[in-house]
Amino acid sequence: MALAVIVTGPYWLIQGLRYRKYLSNLRERLGLALPTVATPPVERPGAIWIHAVSVGEALSGVALAKRLKEIYPQRPLVISTTTETGQQLAKERMPFADTVIFFPFDWAFSVRRVLAAVKPAIVIVLETEIWPNFLREARRGNVPVVFVSGRISNRSFARYQKYLRIFGFFLRPFLASVLKNAAAFLMQTEADADRIRALGAPEERVQTSGNLKYDMELPAPTPFSEWLKRECEQRRRWPVVVAGSVVATEEPLALIAFGVVQGDFPKALLVLAPRKPERFAAAAEFIEESHRKFIRRTAFAVPGLGSSGQGTAGPAGIPDDVTVLLLDSIGELASLYRLADSVLVGGSLVEAGGHNILEPAAFGKVPVFGPSMENFSAIADRFVEAGAAIQVRSPEDAGVEWIHLLKDPEKMKRMGTAGQGLVESSRGALDRALEVVRRQLTGGLAR
Repeated sequence: MALAVIVTGPYWLIQGLRYRKYLSNLRERLGLALPTVATPPVERPGAIWIHAVSVGEALSGVALAKRLKEIYPQRPLVISTTTETGQQLAKERMPFADTVIFFPFDWAFSVRRVLAAVKPAIVIVLETEIWPNFLREARRGNVPVVFVSGRISNRSFARYQKYLRIFGFFLRPFLASVLKNAAAFLMQTEADADRIRALGAPEERVQTSGNLKYDMELPAPTPFSEWLKRECEQRRRWPVVVAGSVVATEEPLALIAFGVVQGDFPKALLVLAPRKPERFAAAAEFIEESHRKFIRRTAFAVPGLGSSGQGTAGPAGIPDDVTVLLLDSIGELASLYRLADSVLVGGSLVEAGGHNILEPAAFGKVPVFGPSMENFSAIADRFVEAGAAIQVRSPEDAGVEWIHLLKDPEKMKRMGTAGQGLVESSRGALDRALEVVRRQLTGGLAR
C-alpha cells in the first residue's frame, strides 16, 4: 500500500485539486483527526460501527442502522464511508447516528488510532470490503467484524481466480489468514457463500442470509419531489423519465434513449441523475451537445428545503422548452423514482456492472437496464424472469421499450406489481443480520 501511494500519489493529488475531493478527509483517514464519539469514553459501552463504502451501501444500511439504534440506544452508533457522496448521504439519511466518519486507510497505525477512538463492540461491514490490517487489528482488540449482505460478483471472482492461478502459492494462504479474522460472513446468495469459502473463509462462519437491499425503507417524499410532481401535473409534462445513477460516458446514451421517447411523447421530461458529483459538469456538456434545453436541480429554491444550501434563487418553474432536468444534487434520486413513469438503471449501458434496481421496483416502477449488470446479476435475472424488469441491448432499444410500456398501462401496472411482490417476498435479511449481531454482542468477543 505504501508503494501504491508513492506511485499513484501525483494522480490522487491532481484529482483532489481538480474535483476538491480526497484531500479534505486525508487527516481523518490517516487517523490524525480522530472522531469524537462520546464522553467520557471509558464509561460508555462499546460502539456499534457500520461501514458503508458509498451511496449504494449507505442506502441499504439505513434500516439496519435505525433498528440497531432502537435496540441498543445506550451504545454509540458510528457510520463510516469511503466516498464523500456516501458520507453526505449517510449524514442525511442517518441523523440518528452519533457520528459519521471516513474509514481509515488500511495502515496499522491509522487503523489502531481510529479503533481506539471509536471503541467499537462490533464492526458491521456492508457487502464485502476486505481490508487485511483492519481485520487483523480488530481481531487483536477482540472486536468481532461481521460482513452483512456480502457479495462477490462474477467479475470479481474471475479476477480472484486469475490471481490465484498465478500467485496461489502466496495469495491463497494470505487470503485464508485474512478472512479468518472476521467473525461472520452473511452472504446474499449461495453462490456468494461458495465464493467466499473458496477464497478461504472458514466454513462455519459463512451463511446465506439474503440481500439487505430488499429491506430498504422507501424514502419519503421530499419538498423537491412534491414540487416536481405538482409542476409536471400543472404543466402537463408527461411522461417523466428518470435515468438514475448514470456513469461516465453513459450520459449521451441516456439522451439517445430519451430521444426515441420524444418522437412519440414531445412533452416528455428527462431527469438525468449522474452517479458522481464530478460528472455534473460533463453531463451538462453532453446535454448541450444534444441541442436540448436543460435546467439544473440546483437552480431551484424550493419552499421547505430550509437553509440546507440545496437550491438558490432561480426560475419559478420548468419552462416548456426545457426537456432535461439535470439532478446535480446528492440524496434526492430515490424519492424521484416515486413519480417516474419510466426508469433507466444506470451503469448498465456501458461496462460498469450496473446499479441497484430495487429502489424503482419497490415503488412499482419497471426497471429498464442495459446488458452490463454483473454486479447485480442475480437480482436482474430474477426480475427479468418474473416479468418485472426489462433488459435491453442498446439505448435505442430502451427507448422503444419505454414507448411500449407507456402505450400499454395495463402491462406496466402488471409488471410493476410483480416487482413489488418480489421485493416484499424477499425481505428478511435485516432480521437475520440483527440476530447475528445480537449473538456477537452477547458472546465472548464483544464488550
